[in-house]
Amino acid sequence: MTTDNTELQPTIISFVKDLPNLASLAGLACTILAIYFSILGVYYVAMIGMIWAVAFDWADGLIARRMKGRTGNDRAFGGQLDVLIDIVSYGVTPAILLMSYGKFEPIFLIGAFFVLAASAIRLSYFSVFGLAGGSKYTGLALDNNNIILVFVFIFESILSPGMFSVIFYISVLGLAVLNVSQIKTPKLSGNRINVYALAAYTLAITGIYGWKLL
Repeated sequence: MTTDNTELQPTIISFVKDLPNLASLAGLACTILAIYFSILGVYYVAMIGMIWAVAFDWADGLIARRMKGRTGNDRAFGGQLDVLIDIVSYGVTPAILLMSYGKFEPIFLIGAFFVLAASAIRLSYFSVFGLAGGSKYTGLALDNNNIILVFVFIFESILSPGMFSVIFYISVLGLAVLNVSQIKTPKLSGNRINVYALAAYTLAITGIYGWKLL
């Protein structure tokens, strides 16, 4: 005899009202803007979108830890949502940015593939094994990709396009290698001081690129 548990399951859209998930979706909105403006070649706006995607990503975890009454389903759904958004924010976005800055020349497809593949592999590994020792990531956490790349891109206006293309390409590949390496890195988003530091960094990056747009 089988029992139909469909009525006991929450609706899909019911999880949207969960505040941490709303923060995650806000980060996804920033990511879509970053992708859109990367394709258009308006890179300074893309940088702002990329760093705000990280800010909202960190915010959802902070909110979730402080909320009371969240069910196991809420936490499981939020975890899955985070993983799916992470691959877009920290894998797809840098890949598209790299291809766009390289004028979609075939050689840039190689770098785009490596950063996206590394992101998928790293997230799959984390989904299976979690934090090493319960406190550290194995491999560079993907949110660092955006944090580092928006800083590297500051030099785009200082260097020649050809030179910066090489530097940016190497930076993206280097991050991909670190993403799947065996290095142990701390969970930065779990520390309140780091959250404040990211908030200050996000505002600084927004100010720098906002000024560049003027």
